[in-house]
Formats: sequence, C-alpha cells, structure tokens
Amino acid sequence: MPMSATEIEQAIKAALPDAEVSIDDLAGDGDHYRATVVSEAFAGMPRVRQHQLVYEALGGRMGGTLHALALTTKTPN
Repeated sequence: MPMSATEIEQAIKAALPDAEVSIDDLAGDGDHYRATVVSEAFAGMPRVRQHQLVYEALGGRMGGTLHALALTTKTPN
C-alpha cells in the first residue's frame, strides 16, 4: 500500500520537528510525490546530507512503500 502525503509529512516532521513540509502528488496515483522541506537542521550541511536526513526520516520506505520522491531541501530565509 502506498504512503499518503499526510504520512510522508508526519514522518518528516517527527524527525525534523521545525520543518515546513510541502507535499505534491505528481501523478495523482499516491505513489509519485514532490516534497519541499525547509528546516534549520539543514544549516551548514551539503545537499546530499540534507536529503539523507529526509530519507532516514522515512524509515527505509523509499523504493518500497514510497516509490518516487522528488526532493527539495533548504534552510529558512
């Protein structure tokens, strides 16, 4: 069963409580999402590490329960 946008957002916010998370269902199939995550936790980190933090928050569901996630990460302005 695919993850819902709400489940993705909740998982990310559980790991990064200050995060502002925006999720878009790209294909309308509940299986291909785009997420934008804004968090102070990303300060000073390379983008690869920022993405790793988000993937870790999803608890290994990437590639299984969650098929595709286009990810944008940044720190607040």
